[in-house]
Amino acid sequence: MLDVLIVGGGASGYYCAIQTALVNPHLSIAILERGKSVLSKVKISGGGRCNVTHAEFNPKELTKNYPRGEKELLGPFHSYMTGDVMQFFEERGVALKIEYDGRMFPATDSSQTIIDCFEAEVARLGIQVLKNSAVRQLKQLDSGEWQVQTMNKAYQAKKMVIATGSNPKMWQLIGQLGHTIVAPVPSLFTFNIKDERIKNLQGVATNAQVSVRETTSPTIEIKGLKSKKKNNSLLEEEGPVLIAHWGLTGPAVLRLSAWGARQLNALDYRFTLVVNWLPEYSTGSLLQFLMHCKELEPKKTILKSKVLPLPKRLWNSLVHAAGILPAETWADVNKLKLELLSEQITACNFKVAGKSTFKDEFVTAGGVDLKEVNFKTMQSKMVDNLYFVGEVLNVDAITGGFNFQHAWTSAYLAAQSIGKSF
Repeated sequence: MLDVLIVGGGASGYYCAIQTALVNPHLSIAILERGKSVLSKVKISGGGRCNVTHAEFNPKELTKNYPRGEKELLGPFHSYMTGDVMQFFEERGVALKIEYDGRMFPATDSSQTIIDCFEAEVARLGIQVLKNSAVRQLKQLDSGEWQVQTMNKAYQAKKMVIATGSNPKMWQLIGQLGHTIVAPVPSLFTFNIKDERIKNLQGVATNAQVSVRETTSPTIEIKGLKSKKKNNSLLEEEGPVLIAHWGLTGPAVLRLSAWGARQLNALDYRFTLVVNWLPEYSTGSLLQFLMHCKELEPKKTILKSKVLPLPKRLWNSLVHAAGILPAETWADVNKLKLELLSEQITACNFKVAGKSTFKDEFVTAGGVDLKEVNFKTMQSKMVDNLYFVGEVLNVDAITGGFNFQHAWTSAYLAAQSIGKSF
């Protein structure tokens, strides 16, 4: 009979096991992992560097990075935050560094550093790690204790923690216990676009505004599409956009995909994306500027002009898309063509036809309904001695270390509750 059984050998599972043992060293704790390796998502995250958290130290501001879970995580973040995570690693000899965009990584730039830290702690604290142990059945006995049947063995435990991430089979078993599972949909994905204007521009990056209109075509309406921005009936993000061989990616696109995960899924990932390549301009204000350029430099060819801070290859493509010929000067071009150029730059419409996974870092929107969990303890409100941590819950974040921060915080709170309950 184990005191605590943690199902899932990922970030939140390991952190919960370690923190529980720190609270109460006398407990018998085991981690069940379905595969032959543990911490696999930690290994590949951040391009193999492991983006452990983000340098945001205000709980309210931190919650704004969670499309699902923003309200529920405010209390937990007041209890355990980014600074606490930094302290945990630094006390164990893992130095962290903060990059220009706020992301935090181990100073070694290697996720193996984090994995080694966890493995060393688990060994030091006497926590069992049981690999190749896929769960087949969860059963609560009349005593309130748990019986867990794996592929090859049955285990019993007084407390059980589910830390299995986006695992459909586990969600099914949790549903059988009486919990509501919010249907999962992908989050953090890139947009597949085939368009002549970006066909040969792979690698071009610039700051841009990307948005999805409430009505993307005369025949498609996105009902209930709301931005996180109040009083605004569109999904909209601004930030770096990168042109890839399959379409568009970059932080702004990824954030848009996270905030619009359910709406874009409802559209089967087929919609119109509007890109403003120069967010400081509207179509009207840019037209005024271009008309001014026409007056100032009439003899210069438009294609070779450097009047706007756009990557040269992108400028050339948009000038061509506006129907302006390579040899046309500012004096030659008429107002209609400048209007078309203004639209190409500030309201560039692209037909999105599908999505692509962002590297290997897939994130899912969906999971255990948040109303059924006590966010002070991460304990189920419906089933005794059952806890949920990490991505098994209907919580997800944009890129930047925020998904890991939720994993650490939820694991810590569950560990405090469990460790002190014995």
